[in-house]
Amino acid sequence: MKLAGKKALITGGATGIGRGIADAFAREGADIAINYFGKEEEAISVQKELAAEYGVTVVLIEADITDENQVEEMITTAVNELGRIDILVNSAGILNQMLLKDMTVKDWDQMIKVNLRGPFLCTKSILPHMLKNNYGRIINIASQLGQIGGVELSHYCAAKAGVIGFTKSVAREVGQYGININCIAPGPIETSMIKNLDHNWKEQKGKSLPIPRFGLVEEVAPTAVMLASDPDGNLYTGQTLGPNSGDVML
Repeated sequence: MKLAGKKALITGGATGIGRGIADAFAREGADIAINYFGKEEEAISVQKELAAEYGVTVVLIEADITDENQVEEMITTAVNELGRIDILVNSAGILNQMLLKDMTVKDWDQMIKVNLRGPFLCTKSILPHMLKNNYGRIINIASQLGQIGGVELSHYCAAKAGVIGFTKSVAREVGQYGININCIAPGPIETSMIKNLDHNWKEQKGKSLPIPRFGLVEEVAPTAVMLASDPDGNLYTGQTLGPNSGDVML
């Protein structure tokens, strides 16, 4: 098992891509702290399922990742419950569509708050623990839209582009201390988060892809396992990897 003995904290780990990564990490032997915010029953169900199927420790921590105090408490709880945190996955996020001309400052601020401030707070709070251990793997879930932009998604694209730039900068700061930080920038993925997006947009987007379909969460999770594993992920830092059906080709 690639992650046997490792300890991971996954924000947004009860749903969507985060849920898929939690499953993959548990399958590979990692003990996991799953952050969630609301939807407690769903989180408890995931906890029970992963613990029963894979025999690993699964801890639930409710916290608003945009609140500095709650994030610090979450990190402290995760470290106390699991002994340490080797891997942080910043997966929690939101998505909605609107034209810039219709967007309010509140709409903009909320998107940036969750999708960019959240990863900043979580990364900043975990760093002292990883620096103490001279080891860490941080994986930020960005989006291919942060690389190419998207109509009715200027706020989302700005936040995800920010995550990519943030990741590159932090990689240059902490690489010498045994900490690797990377992005995964998925293409369109079938998750509950995209259910409310425009149906025509989704249909046309799927047809336009070189691999002409949306991906599945279980097709994204192996990239996270690779980045979190030794020696598989040892030489990756500041990178943006794209399981995106060919939507972005670098």
